Amino acid sequence: MNKLNKLGVSALCGSLAAISAAHAGDLTVTGGADMTWISKDDQVTGNPLGIGSNFTMKGSGELDNGWSVDLSIAHTNAGAYSNANITVGVPGIGDIRFDQGTSGTGIQRMDDMTPTAWEEADGAGLSAGINKIAGTSAGAVIEVTPEGVPDGLTARFAWSPDADGSATVSDKGSGGSSGVLASGWDLTLEASSDLHGMDGLTVYAGMSQVDQFQNASGYNGDVEETVIGFKYAMGGFTVGYQITDEDTGATSTTGYENTAFGITFSVNDDLSVSYGHVESDGSGSSADPEADSIQAAYTMGGATFRIAEIDVENQSYSTATTADLSATVISLGLAF
Repeated sequence: MNKLNKLGVSALCGSLAAISAAHAGDLTVTGGADMTWISKDDQVTGNPLGIGSNFTMKGSGELDNGWSVDLSIAHTNAGAYSNANITVGVPGIGDIRFDQGTSGTGIQRMDDMTPTAWEEADGAGLSAGINKIAGTSAGAVIEVTPEGVPDGLTARFAWSPDADGSATVSDKGSGGSSGVLASGWDLTLEASSDLHGMDGLTVYAGMSQVDQFQNASGYNGDVEETVIGFKYAMGGFTVGYQITDEDTGATSTTGYENTAFGITFSVNDDLSVSYGHVESDGSGSSADPEADSIQAAYTMGGATFRIAEIDVENQSYSTATTADLSATVISLGLAF
């Protein structure tokens, strides 16, 4: 990790200069690289070697009035912009996050929270093509994490003025999309043992509603999504289960209900193994996709070795014989 000291965080100076100047803060840069190899059964794999690289810049500072400011800018492969957010901490109110990205806010962070050694059951290199809850995350989002809630409870409220586009807009700019979604909101809750008193248990739930342009041929309602689930850790084991439900407001496939569960076991501080399953029931679809994955991860210093065996049936809600797939994925991740 490289650390550049005494760089003032100035992302908000245009709007906050009249309130107070920021103290000198910190800017840190972290990154990593991944090398993968995939083998697909009964189909052409092609070039099985993959490379992933990313880095994240994070800045932090504090204003004279006690407000805190945190900046995060993430870049994916080849330095492509992927996500940026600014969080302003206001004493007595909470954290206010301004997010430009496609994930990590609102109900989308709960699309699959089941425990795993590496990735979601269909996220380690072979996708099941399942329609998962997204809420307002595809647009620019303002998310509030309020103070004053009971100990052990984390509440978040997210709002987007355009929930299906314009995720990245420069300052003093504006943007729009040709999609059918308009403004929307998400509410999520997470409760730990400090609230309910059961050690090792985390319970979570969320709901979302997004306005949608309605016309007789394609859409006749707004988008509504819900999620409820839990994770329970005891000894080296962690188990989790969740259900999500989506009403698309469409006149064709009107909704999706997804079920996911997983179990992990930490053999020691370095080695963990897991089994995960996810399936989807789409109303009006010809088939219900599902995925199973067995994974293992071993960490040694800054290196992590990972392997996943993945089986997918009815990929992307299809009954075609080519929609039943399986793969083996091996990965070496390096952090710096």
